[in-house]
Amino acid sequence: PRPFRPVGGSMSVVEHVREMAAAGLHSNVRLLSGLLLTMSGNNPELFSPSQKYQLLVYHADSLFHDKEYRNAVSKYTMALQQKKALSKTSKVRPSTGNAASTPQSQCLPSEIEVKYKMAECYTMLKQDKDAIAILDGIPSRQRTPKINMMLANLYKKAGQERSSVTSYKEVLRQCPLALDAILGLLSLSVKGAEVASMTINIIQSIPNLDWLSVWIKAYAFVHTGDNTRAINTICSLEKKSLLRDNVDLLGSLADLYFRAGDNKNSILKFEQAQMLDPYLIKGMDVYGYLLAREGRLEDVENLGCRLFNISDQHAEPWVVSGCHSFYSKRYSRALYLGAKAIQLNSNSVQALLLKGAALRNMGRVQEAIIHFREAIRLAPCRLDCYEGLIECYLASNSIREAMVMANNVYKTLGANAQTLTLLATVCLEDPVTQEKAKTLLDKALTQRPDYIKAVVKKAELLSREQKYEDGIALLRNALANQSDCVLHRILGDFLVAVNEYQEAMDQYSIALSLDPNDQKSLEGLQKMEKEESPTDATQEEDVDDMEGSGEEGDLEGSDSEAAQWADQEQWFGMQ
Repeated sequence: PRPFRPVGGSMSVVEHVREMAAAGLHSNVRLLSGLLLTMSGNNPELFSPSQKYQLLVYHADSLFHDKEYRNAVSKYTMALQQKKALSKTSKVRPSTGNAASTPQSQCLPSEIEVKYKMAECYTMLKQDKDAIAILDGIPSRQRTPKINMMLANLYKKAGQERSSVTSYKEVLRQCPLALDAILGLLSLSVKGAEVASMTINIIQSIPNLDWLSVWIKAYAFVHTGDNTRAINTICSLEKKSLLRDNVDLLGSLADLYFRAGDNKNSILKFEQAQMLDPYLIKGMDVYGYLLAREGRLEDVENLGCRLFNISDQHAEPWVVSGCHSFYSKRYSRALYLGAKAIQLNSNSVQALLLKGAALRNMGRVQEAIIHFREAIRLAPCRLDCYEGLIECYLASNSIREAMVMANNVYKTLGANAQTLTLLATVCLEDPVTQEKAKTLLDKALTQRPDYIKAVVKKAELLSREQKYEDGIALLRNALANQSDCVLHRILGDFLVAVNEYQEAMDQYSIALSLDPNDQKSLEGLQKMEKEESPTDATQEEDVDDMEGSGEEGDLEGSDSEAAQWADQEQWFGMQ
């Protein structure tokens, strides 16, 4: 058979393949190129080296489109080998300069593009080292912005921070409005002023871009963990009429309120963002967690279903569904859903926290510790990651490790109500540091009198000291401007201690109306109803016996219950 060459002015078969590839007819390209490659294998003279290279690339592209990444990599590798042979032959036989050879070399698929596609395949196959190796092999001058961006992200993930910074800067040099590259630099502790200097020329030359320097400033605060200033700066941006109702800014605000322990404002901003964009996925894992923590399990279930309808290829729907399972005390299911989320996105902090919390509640503390440490590596400014790890240390009686970690957090994230309370929580575990815990909690409550976690811990301390009246005053004060299931329940416990039974029942009822799944409020209410029900002495005796046995049961279960409650409370980001 004679080689495939066009007759007269007609197109060659390889040009037909190229046209179909350009037209996006991937399944057609796959079939035809597969048949042509077999023909080429059976008769090597049929196609020229450059035609074989093209066929291999187009065939690999169609495999890539079908998500057959391993197969695509092998075909791309063969294509690059063919290109090497082609380069050698063209060096040996220099082009005579005839017009026919020029268009062919112009329309050959780019070798750099092939390497980029290979790197994409490797990342899909979770072979990041291979992806870095292939992109690293491209000389710096030949790297396109997307190659630099991919390299920067891969370096960052591998912990090669200096190389990552260099690559992000290269992206910005080529494309000064690459905002994700800006975020990448800020996340690697590059100063906001330095990043802003790289975009200053473009801000000055294009109208209506004056907000960009404020935007950079805001995210610089986000990445240094200065939540208050980040919130104020984003609010100032959001108030500008041109950027009002921007979903990304609202999502960032919601996340910042969450980090600052202001769950009510966080939920509010997530709801606002969701109303503006019903297909929003980013941040919905945190939103689902907050709803679950508030006992709104039906809302969590609905959110999970809605997110699965939008995309099951993102981590968020799996995390939301996992939160529902976790708060329904189905820990092994939560563990599975968390693992699935991590599989889809290994950078999902919320998935790591979910899986870590589930492992801890299942008694697999050492495995849980690994997950919390990875979450800390990914989000060093998020307090909830440290809280999860400290809970693990306390669960395994490693008070010294917990104390070291809490002190480190206190030093690195600064002395705010959250870090003070976290340190106090550890101090409460050690009889020697009870007074220190008291001082820390008082400081925290001076800064933020409504900070629920600090109130809960202070109440715990007062309960130990049997200062019930002080506890009641503290809780009433905290409940003046907010309603929280845990606070109402603890107030109920304190009222029982001072024999205010009727009001105690009211408090338990309010707690259950806020969270119908709150087991401890239910137990408190049931115990009080039992006390009220006896009608004669014999029954009374029976009830006393029941109560006695119940109380013993309570004492026996108190550690695990307290641990369980602490898990739920301390389980990532919370109030």
